[in-house]
Amino acid sequence: MQLGIHDIPLFIVSGLLLNIAPGPDSILIMTRSATQGWRAGSAAALGIGAGTCVHVLAAALGLSALLAASSWAFTLLKWMGAAYLVWIGLQMLLARRRRGGEAASTSGEAAASVALPLRKIFVQGFLSNVLNPKVALFFLAFVPQFIAPDAPHKALAFIVLGAIFNFNGMLWCHFLALSTAFASARLRVGGALAQWLNRAIGALFLSFGLKLALSER
Repeated sequence: MQLGIHDIPLFIVSGLLLNIAPGPDSILIMTRSATQGWRAGSAAALGIGAGTCVHVLAAALGLSALLAASSWAFTLLKWMGAAYLVWIGLQMLLARRRRGGEAASTSGEAAASVALPLRKIFVQGFLSNVLNPKVALFFLAFVPQFIAPDAPHKALAFIVLGAIFNFNGMLWCHFLALSTAFASARLRVGGALAQWLNRAIGALFLSFGLKLALSER
């Protein structure tokens, strides 16, 4: 109340619904969980959460307002984000199936057609989120609705709400990682099936990249 924040329950429910909506972030988490296990999905989720922190801080400091006002800044970030999504898609489409011995599953985790290090998966999640200008503009439009016009510390209130949104988002993302890994283990996703899954998701990421490239402010 001292920060001028209001309607917290509505903010939490709205944030959860927005996080549940499917998008590139959710698809990346599910893909990594299905092909490499829950740790890979968790790494992607943590990268996405780190990207969200950048957007929240940028919006609180007014950098997102610059992005919204500047056509060239929006276009530059948009093309960078679109190029990265297309790059991820091409990597998945062109990935070759690993040999049988290398593709063997350990600790009940799904075998992967392309086993990426967790650090690289974290960076994938981070870049796919932070290079999307629509995420920055979303925070700039959504969060201020829950801050009173006469709030004494608007930037701090923005950061607090952003942290709540990100925390709830991480809960959902990790649930998605765990549930996808469990389902893929039950279905025994591996080998050729994992390869075709990568190709299908790669095509989906290509479509996400093209959609972002063609989007308007």
